[in-house]
Amino acid sequence: MTSTVIETLIRECHSAKEQAYSPYSNVRVGAALLCEDGTIVQGCNVENAVYPLTWCAERTAIVSAVSRGFRKFKAIAVTSDIIEKPITPCGACRQVMAEFGTDYDVYMVKPDSTYTKIW
Repeated sequence: MTSTVIETLIRECHSAKEQAYSPYSNVRVGAALLCEDGTIVQGCNVENAVYPLTWCAERTAIVSAVSRGFRKFKAIAVTSDIIEKPITPCGACRQVMAEFGTDYDVYMVKPDSTYTKIW
C-alpha cells in the first residue's frame, strides 16, 4: 500500500467520522474502505438507545460497499475522537471484516492521523 493511498484513506475516514450519530457514547467513529477497483466507501457509527442495534463504522462501510456490488477489499482505515490510542474493531466488526477476507490491510487511525496497521 503506497503512502499516498494510506493518506487518502486517513482523510476519508476522518471525513466519514463527521457524519457519525453518537448521542449515547459521544464518540464519533469513521471508516474508509478501499475496494479492489480503487473505489473508497465511507461508513460511520450510528448509535441506537438499544445498544445491540448500534452500527459500527466498519460494518456500515462494508454493508454499504456490498450493497453497491463490491466484495473484495484492499484496505480499511478507522478513526475516532479518542486521543490516547487508536480505536480497534469490536468482535462483531472483526467477524464481518473476516467474512470478506483477511488479506486486506486494516489501519487504526488516531485523531492526529498517526496510525497502526493491525492486520
